[in-house]
Amino acid sequence: MITDSLSTEETEYNYVQTFSKKDYVEWLKWDSVFEPTYKILEIKQKNGTVKAKISKTDKRIIFLHQEPIVTDQVVRFDNDKITSIETTKYVIFNDSVFVKKRDELVDWIDKNHPELNGFIYDQTMTGGMNYLKAIELYENKK
Repeated sequence: MITDSLSTEETEYNYVQTFSKKDYVEWLKWDSVFEPTYKILEIKQKNGTVKAKISKTDKRIIFLHQEPIVTDQVVRFDNDKITSIETTKYVIFNDSVFVKKRDELVDWIDKNHPELNGFIYDQTMTGGMNYLKAIELYENKK
């Protein structure tokens, strides 16, 4: 369903990443660890592009954001294969809550479980499992 490479772009944060098909599959494995639920809230097709409003929630998002993240996205195609996914707007995303909770988690893990240092950057299945372990350890601290 995707071309040999896939470009993802976040317009609001001026961030572009290009994945090979293999790398995107690895990212999907990372994402799957958190048991995501994607909901299409709105969808329109026009001139070979699809515009959609997407809600995403998973274990990581609930921990960091406490509610689903909702985005407006544009999906572009070439010969019926996806070439790019652009996030044009974060409709529901409280970055101050997200960043505060993420930083608290990373700082706590650095001090209490240094064996998990770097989990935040490892977007492989193993990295996702370490991320979940970090959340579990943080939530069960006392």
